[in-house]
Amino acid sequence: MDMIFILLLLLFLAFLALIILLWKYAELKGSIEQRARRIFEEWKEKELESTSTRKAGILFEEWKQRHEKEIRKDAVKKSRAAIAGRVTEQIAPFLPEFKYNPKDARFIGSPIDFIVFDGLDEGELRRIVFIEVKSGKSTLSRREKLVRNAIEENRVEWEILKYA
Repeated sequence: MDMIFILLLLLFLAFLALIILLWKYAELKGSIEQRARRIFEEWKEKELESTSTRKAGILFEEWKQRHEKEIRKDAVKKSRAAIAGRVTEQIAPFLPEFKYNPKDARFIGSPIDFIVFDGLDEGELRRIVFIEVKSGKSTLSRREKLVRNAIEENRVEWEILKYA
């Protein structure tokens, strides 16, 4: 009887050990599957990003090749307009539309193009005029607008800077 009891006890312990091992196996299998799924998702996301970036680069290159002539023409057109604008700025005092004596005009270029001391060459300063030269469809820049606003709001002063 003792032998049967010991065998049954050993059988029961073996069965209990088997259940514990199966439970641990299921637990480990679940965590390994979770980790594998997480690693796969991270890889998939990186691969999609990489693929998307490559595809976007290829599409951009194709677009650039199709539109390169237009881009170049536009760049040349804008460059010509900029050069024409700079030339116009420089020769503006000598054009018929300039209503002041060119000797009274001082080109400063930035943030505005000219300061005109109207009448100074004749010895009678009537006024000081700030002039911004524009051509075509160009408009005032933000900085030029700030200067214009300061002048229009009479935020203009005179100072003497003396060195010893």
